[in-house]
Formats: sequence, structure tokens, C-alpha cells
Amino acid sequence: MLKQFTKQEKSWMMYDWANSAHSIVVVTVLPIFFMALFENNASAVGWWGYVTSAAKFVIAILAPLLGTIGDFKNMKKRMFKFFVSIGVLACIALAGVPFKPIWQLVLGLYALSLFGFAGANIYYDGFLTDVTTKDRMDKVSAWGFGLGYIGGSTIPFVIFLVLFNFIDTNLAMAISFALTGVWWGVFTIPILKNVEQKHYIEREEGIIKQSFKRIGVTFKKIVKFKSMFLFLIAYFFYIDGVNTIIYMSTAYGTSLGIDSGQMMLALLMVQVLAFPFAILYSFLAKKTNSKTMILVGILVYIGICIFAFFVSKSWHFWVVAFLVATSQGGIQALSRSQFGKMIPDPKQANEYFGFYEIFGKFSAIMGPALFGGVSIWAANIISKNNPEWATDVVSKAATPYGVLSVLIIFALGIIFYTLYLKSVKNEDQSNNV
Repeated sequence: MLKQFTKQEKSWMMYDWANSAHSIVVVTVLPIFFMALFENNASAVGWWGYVTSAAKFVIAILAPLLGTIGDFKNMKKRMFKFFVSIGVLACIALAGVPFKPIWQLVLGLYALSLFGFAGANIYYDGFLTDVTTKDRMDKVSAWGFGLGYIGGSTIPFVIFLVLFNFIDTNLAMAISFALTGVWWGVFTIPILKNVEQKHYIEREEGIIKQSFKRIGVTFKKIVKFKSMFLFLIAYFFYIDGVNTIIYMSTAYGTSLGIDSGQMMLALLMVQVLAFPFAILYSFLAKKTNSKTMILVGILVYIGICIFAFFVSKSWHFWVVAFLVATSQGGIQALSRSQFGKMIPDPKQANEYFGFYEIFGKFSAIMGPALFGGVSIWAANIISKNNPEWATDVVSKAATPYGVLSVLIIFALGIIFYTLYLKSVKNEDQSNNV
């Protein structure tokens, strides 16, 4: 299946295989363990949302500077290694958490793993312009996400499910967290070995000072490039909605009383189905265009938020999981490649992807915090009006309002995305004239 790709393209795609273990084991399994440390599920959802937002905030603030530094000769791979190391070590450290369940420690290591994951992705995305051409970006990006789902997410997750059913739960989690770190590190080797920074800017004295100067210049270029600026604003909103659904899914299901075994199997289905659907998005993008397919993905997620509000049974959660599987990989892959095709100079790919990351990561601050905050707010109102209700009943009634609040984010995303499409159309007409 991969014969159609070059050695560099395959090595680049394998990093999606590597870091996707974190996305499934840490991001979706760890919340279930974390929720068990609290009597009040609404408070646990709130804390999880706040810390996710805080970790994203730090990397968002640093993203433009980190991206700019990565454009200098020989810096992209060095910075990439640094952040991968942070993420890998944090995952391995999480292996000790089940035996010493201090909730503050759980959140701290989780935040550190997110920091390493997000920081490395700035440089990973930037390498896209080094390994392939504009006409192949949609395909390479989609296959990267697809491999991540079918291998990087599925295999470690299946191992966790097998361990979960045959050995002590805490030991199963400990092994899974350790395996996640090792998996991430081992499958990062191909990109480190076979991918080099082809496009770069020569090193200068005062690299930090020069980087700050270039940030301002690049930002002015992005603002002047109207369609790119509108795309980033739209991306800011709609990808926040996507990430919120990812980061809060198991915490949401747990608060509703959905059986953890059912949730795990539903999430496994997502990983398996996301692969063919990501490739399908790439195929349809070639038949139509990537801009249209991104719009389709946004509309699907709006439907997910509406349906998720009414979730009360296990099979409802399965329906939500299936809908997520149809569009999660596709919208992420095509957004990355669509932005990559807009970059005017590949030598500044990391610099531009730094701004791409800041819009993506700042958005990830808003969604989980909104989800968690609205859940707590609703829980307080429901509890006051129904003082006889038990805590778990209040949580079950309150958290659907958290997921419904994500509709606001997707609505803003589709508004700005429509403006982006109109801007592209106007630019095309101007160029034809």
C-alpha cells in the first residue's frame, strides 16, 4: 500500500504512527482513571478541561518563536528531538501514577506530555514541505493520519484492552503508559534517520533576537494575505471543536455513567474506521477539492454536538463514536495540507506552521475550558434547584450542556470558513483578470 510513497514520505508518515499512541492511551484512557479519583464527576471534568487548556496555552504562546527557530539551518530536527523526548519521558513517568494516585501528579505529567506532543508537532508539520510537493500534500498528510489511526492508535489500545481484561487494572494502566512512551520513541526513529531539513535559512548571530524580528514580519505577511488569515481564524474555531470532542470524550461518557468497557470498544472502533475515512477524505478532495471536504467535516461535527447532547445510553455513545470516525482524521489531515499549500516560501515553513500551531493551540484552550466551565455552572444550578439529587445524578444532567456549548465554537468556525472561501474566490477572479 505504501509503494506509492517515497522513503522520506513514508518515514514522515511513520511519526503519526509513533505519536498517535499518546492520543489514544493518554488523552482518552487516562481521564477514566483520573475521574475515579474524584467523588464529584463535574469537578473532575472541570479540572481536566482547565489543565488541558493551560498546557495548550503555554505551547500556543511559544509556537511562533519555536517555529521561527526551527527554520534556521539544522535547528528543525534538534528542536523536534527535544520535544519528543519530553513527551516520551512524561508518558513513561505516568506508569508510576496508578500505584500512587495523586490527582495533582496525574494532571502535571499529563500536561507535560501534551507540551512535548504539541511542541514536536510544530516541527513535524513543518517537515511536510521537506518531504513532498504541493500536489501530493493532501495525500501524504491524509495517509499520515490514517497510519496513525490504524497502527499508532489501534495496536497500543488493543494491547491495553487485553491487559485490562486479564490483569489488575492499575498494572494494566501502568504497562500501557510505559508502552506508549516506548512506542512513541521507537517509531520516531525513521523520521530522525531519513528526513532532513531541505529548506532553511542560514544561521545568524543572536538567533533568538532574529527569530523575534522574523515573527513580526511573517505575521504582517499573513495579515496581508487575506485568504490565509481568514483560514487561520476559521481553523482557530473549528479545530478547537474537534480537539474538544477528542480531549473530553471519555470524561463526558464517564460522567453520564456509560460503562468504561463500552467506551473503550467504541474508541477502538474510531481508530479502526478513521483510517479508511481519512483516505476517503483525501480521495474526495482530489475529486472535488480539499476546501469543500473541510467544510463537510465541520458540518458533520455540528451534527455530532447536537446528537451528543441527547446521549444517555451506551449505543448512543457508539453512534457519536462512528460519526467522529468519519471525519476526525480527514478534517485534521486536509487542514494541515491546505495550509501547507498556501505557504509562499518553503524555507519559512516552520515559521508559518508556528502560526498555524498558535491558532490551533490557542483554540484548544477555549474549548475544554468552555466545556468544563459550562458543565460546572450547569451542575451548580441543577444542584440548587434539586438539592435532594445525588452528585452523580447532577453530573449526568449537567455535562450535556458542556458538549452543547461546543456548538458555539463550530458556528463561529463555519462563519469564518465561509468568508475564507469567498476570499479565495475573489483572489482567483483577480488573478484571472
